[in-house]
Amino acid sequence: MLGSFLDSAATRFPGKVALICEGESVTYRELDSRVTALARWLLDQGLRPGDRVAIHWLNSIPAVQVFMACFRAGLIVVPINARLKPLEVAYILEHARPGIYFCQPELSAIAVEAQSGLAAQPRFCTALPAPDESRPDNLPEVDADRPALILYTSGTTARPKGVVHTHRSIHACAKLTEFVDLGESDTVLLMTSVMHASGVFVQMVPGLIVGATIVLIPAFQAAAVLDAAERHNCTWSAALPSMLQFVLEEQAARPRRTGFRTFIAGGDTVPLALHERFQQLFGMPVLELFGMTESVPTCSNLKNARRPGSIGRLLGSVEARIVGLTGRDLSDGEIGEMAVRSPGNFIGYWNDPVETAAALESGWLMTGDLVRRDGDGYFWFEGRKKQIIVRGGANISPQEVEEALYQHPAVLEAGVIGLPDPVYGERVVAFVTLRPGKVVAEQELREFAQKRLSDHKVPERIEFLEALPKGPTGKVQRRALKEMASGRPAVKN
Repeated sequence: MLGSFLDSAATRFPGKVALICEGESVTYRELDSRVTALARWLLDQGLRPGDRVAIHWLNSIPAVQVFMACFRAGLIVVPINARLKPLEVAYILEHARPGIYFCQPELSAIAVEAQSGLAAQPRFCTALPAPDESRPDNLPEVDADRPALILYTSGTTARPKGVVHTHRSIHACAKLTEFVDLGESDTVLLMTSVMHASGVFVQMVPGLIVGATIVLIPAFQAAAVLDAAERHNCTWSAALPSMLQFVLEEQAARPRRTGFRTFIAGGDTVPLALHERFQQLFGMPVLELFGMTESVPTCSNLKNARRPGSIGRLLGSVEARIVGLTGRDLSDGEIGEMAVRSPGNFIGYWNDPVETAAALESGWLMTGDLVRRDGDGYFWFEGRKKQIIVRGGANISPQEVEEALYQHPAVLEAGVIGLPDPVYGERVVAFVTLRPGKVVAEQELREFAQKRLSDHKVPERIEFLEALPKGPTGKVQRRALKEMASGRPAVKN
């Protein structure tokens, strides 16, 4: 399934540009030919369908080629985020046991250190082999239900889990993305990493399936993003909310002419203040989309069906239930855990049957996300089960408190946690970064929040940081904030 769609696109759009990156471009016909040659080379090295191939690269044409060649050869891609440290990379290599490890030369120092203590060393490559496009195509047929990808996600566990997707589930995720107004006439600006679920499922694969042109941004920088959007007249893009904050700051400071007609934000909550600022600066809405590495997308706001602040309605054939603490299904308006049944659901965690059994119950993915559904079928994110702050028996969503703080014009980013309290169980603590040149006192910000939140939800303490700690995907790391709160003092602005 994934092995053939690129061949189909090359037949339909042979001379059309498929990928653009830093002045280099490749057509669909050229990409298809290179991918086929690389797939043959991988099998010539002794790899067999089901073997793993690691790819540790910034967004680039070679990175896309490795993904597509592995899909075509029936091998399993193991992406490694460029922001990971050597110990984190070593864990992935030890757990997935790839036979070949492709690493961008600029990242080789991290890779060498990561491999130094491994019992089984993969073959290490810092460049793709020269393509031999003269040989006949004798690649194997690949079963759509075979594993194609292992994406490692830290989630809330101490050790990353390897999320396994098949050719069928990746294709299903890509087809669901097409509901968010993606077509062959689009030029997709890909600023999130292709080593991340959003980059693979919501941009790279669906963009290539429909025959769009994809502009790859090697590493996120707001100025580079907007420069590329203007230069290539990009029409469609997706970003994490943390990225979007910086894109908006850059657009406000140095406006560019852009041709965007669809812009998606997801991967974390999208504050209403961000929705409003995007509308002001780009003259169009940002569409909030919801999903997780195990299944993305599941629901989204669409241009003709949008409720700002919600995570949208279910896409395509996706089904969802809202489950209470006792396991019973809840009614509209009640808050419970979202369970999802989708053709894009993953099939399990790599070599982890215990976590797989906990996440998948009779075909339903237990997301760990707390939501409510309104009478019109829109879902509203209310927090994550393991992040809920319990104060005096009342549940407090960190996202709700963050939403209130984001409404202050001086606040750029916010992260809220619960800390132990001897009387109430937990107390609310917030960490914020301010917009350049803005100043606000802690008490003023608390009073601002108090006008928008119940008293028990107002942060008892607000710390000002130069930057919030973020993980490889750009999400604020609440675990790091808790460690910071209990250890060294915060750095004041």
